[in-house]
Amino acid sequence: MVSHHSDAAADNPGFCDIEDREEEPVEGGDSRGSEGNGRGTWKHAAFHVATTIATPAAYAPLPFAIASLGWPLGVCSLVGATLATWYSSLLIASLWGWNGKKQTTYRDLAGSIYGSRGYWSIEFFQQVASLGNNIAIQIAAGTGLKAVYKYYHSDGTLTLQHFIILFGILELFLSQLPNIHSLRWVSALCTLSTIGFAGTAIGVTIYNGKLGKKIDRESVSYSLQGSSSLKMFTAFNALGIIAFSFGDAMLPEIQSTMREPAKKNMYKGVSTAYGIIVMTYWQLAFCGYWAFGNAVQPYIVASLTTPEWTTVMANLFAVFQISGCFQIYCRPTYAYFEERMLSNKTTSSLPLRNHIIRLLFTSIYMALLTLIAAAMPFFGDFVAICGAIGFTPLDFVFPVLAYMKAGKAPRDTKIRYLLMILNLAIATWFSVVAVLGCIGAVKFIVDDVKTYKFFHNM
Repeated sequence: MVSHHSDAAADNPGFCDIEDREEEPVEGGDSRGSEGNGRGTWKHAAFHVATTIATPAAYAPLPFAIASLGWPLGVCSLVGATLATWYSSLLIASLWGWNGKKQTTYRDLAGSIYGSRGYWSIEFFQQVASLGNNIAIQIAAGTGLKAVYKYYHSDGTLTLQHFIILFGILELFLSQLPNIHSLRWVSALCTLSTIGFAGTAIGVTIYNGKLGKKIDRESVSYSLQGSSSLKMFTAFNALGIIAFSFGDAMLPEIQSTMREPAKKNMYKGVSTAYGIIVMTYWQLAFCGYWAFGNAVQPYIVASLTTPEWTTVMANLFAVFQISGCFQIYCRPTYAYFEERMLSNKTTSSLPLRNHIIRLLFTSIYMALLTLIAAAMPFFGDFVAICGAIGFTPLDFVFPVLAYMKAGKAPRDTKIRYLLMILNLAIATWFSVVAVLGCIGAVKFIVDDVKTYKFFHNM
């Protein structure tokens, strides 16, 4: 491993080697299907990270999650998850070229540190996160489009499934764009839509809750509902929702699009994105729970009533935003097929062949996800289970363990031990959260399957 002892590291003991190798040449990776273009700026990184994390499909359920935990535990869980994922995102960024070679995908980074076991473990978790996230997104998009349709055609006959299919067609078209960097302007639009959705939802929530006097404040309750067992499973489910809301299984893939110095650009991009997250997540979560109490819906927009045109705006902002998030999260799956089906040797000589193959496997992918989303449109439960199984290992557990395994801990003994304790505490606690969140999500999915029929028009 390249030596990482330098004055810069000593000056910044919290992240040893964050700056010291920034200007050193780093060998390219050999993963087909990866980016490796290195043309993006820190602003592009901020757009991509904000698009993958700060999506309405992720933070619209947060008021419901806070309501499931109550004020003290809900606030602590949300703030703690924010700080932990911001910290772990910086750790992942600091591992760029840690051994002198670029790891342009998450699985390649894991493989370089833990070998084949790490590679295939991250491959599994990333695919679960990607598939689960995109199923939840399709359900959210279909729900939003249906709400807009019903506003203009209250007696219309189109169902939720029609709009899920319509969104799937749009995503199939966007799937023909070659890589993440080609989505940079889509991500910029999505980031603006995130701010638009949050601003609209927060404003209407406050109006509904206080200024518009549409809700009797004395009737709003903040107590936890149900039996002891129901409260427990609901709390487990809420922890999964919060874990999902910070899901970003694509950091190395995004960093591979950055120009040098890639680390500095990624640090700035991640921190800017988290500034957007704090402005949107926290305000919407707390305002939504304050306004509606334990009666808040799993998707906050469903709790908003007047003025009706603002809910149309919120739903449109949500659909615009998650259309880009879907694209970034489907890229690991596309890369998996590209590495096995597309030949680099024929890319220049037979480009049409590769385009046809790409259209084929993206069509199969979209058809399968659209079918699952249309058949089981249980939005909140999918959010919880893919947060618990997919995102928790990628966002909370692997970064802190990989940082220590790669020998990146600071040289100062006291700081090194404190950092080790912090990292192990994060990995342990969020591993517990993953198990509990999975238990809660599975329980509610089983209940939903018993309650609703397949292809239910929710």
